[in-house]
Amino acid sequence: MDQYNTEFPINTSTDKPQNTDEIAIEVENVWKVFGDNAEIALKAVRDGDLSKDQVLEEYNAVVGVADVSFNVRKGEIFCVMGLSGSGKSTLVRHFNRLLEPTAGKISIDGVDVMALGIRDLQEFRNRKIGMVFQNFALLPHRSVLDNVAMPLEIRNVNKNERMRLASNMLATVELDAWGNKFAHELSGGMQQRVGLARALAADPEVLLMDEPFSALDPLIRRQLQDEFIKLSAVMKKTTMFITHDLDEAVRIGDRIAIMRDGRVVQIGTAEEIVMNPADDYVSDFVAGISKLKIVRAHAVMRPLEEYQGETPLKNASRIHHNDTLKSVIEVSISDDMPVVVSEGGQDVGFITRKHILQTVLEGTETS
Repeated sequence: MDQYNTEFPINTSTDKPQNTDEIAIEVENVWKVFGDNAEIALKAVRDGDLSKDQVLEEYNAVVGVADVSFNVRKGEIFCVMGLSGSGKSTLVRHFNRLLEPTAGKISIDGVDVMALGIRDLQEFRNRKIGMVFQNFALLPHRSVLDNVAMPLEIRNVNKNERMRLASNMLATVELDAWGNKFAHELSGGMQQRVGLARALAADPEVLLMDEPFSALDPLIRRQLQDEFIKLSAVMKKTTMFITHDLDEAVRIGDRIAIMRDGRVVQIGTAEEIVMNPADDYVSDFVAGISKLKIVRAHAVMRPLEEYQGETPLKNASRIHHNDTLKSVIEVSISDDMPVVVSEGGQDVGFITRKHILQTVLEGTETS
């Protein structure tokens, strides 16, 4: 028997940042039910909180996405992760309407994507959204340069200009010497760089990345993750990044949404999710993740007014509130005193060795 709840309660959360002007993507109560009886099955799920297995058995329908709502800020890398069948790839295909939702709404920069007609949708895809696939999806009969230039060709940019822009983007991903080669002459990692260059060539406002590095060897994968992080810091594209790998999500994402059976079970920063998992399912996911480079001093510290030690803290070592737990440990090794946490030039808290040990072993519960 499944130890986790698999029902689909109606989602009432909003998760909106305070400054709504910064919102790039709004996802509101999106459902995707596959099957001839999708509408009937959806009504039954909403009325009766049926599980995924019950929907399949009673209506011969599959719930791919279940009442998902969240917002993505401009320039944010928003990772959606989960195991195979969790609904993450199904969800991302709604953003450019490769799939049509059974219910719900998705807006990108204020545009209701679901309301677009065919011609407007094609224009929207071409100008607003770039997509990077898991399997590279390069055209074998085109050179690397021509592959990168393809979105600009679709946009009717003249040849000289599109080749110039494509060449610049190849240089950005450090493949400028490979423009005249064909896909089969490149390694897997190089092909994925070409896919990324192609997605960026048309200067889209939103990037959709569906497990782009999962088919690569671990070393190449990590190198491309590093390169993508550096590139993102410069280009600041709003990115939906799909992955089944929590380590990858932690390295890349500004925030992470964890999905299971089509629904989002938790959204937060890596630190928030690792320190405060929403349920047993998330706890299992994060059990093997080291807190040392994720958790920050502010999550471990206690308020200064709670300090009851005999020795004043004025001579204690100080760290920044955003320093990692690893940094806190390194400081505390050479100093028996508690470590004082500062923010904006002011002392705001303290951390003892006991707090550190409890955090490493348990989580945020300190006393």
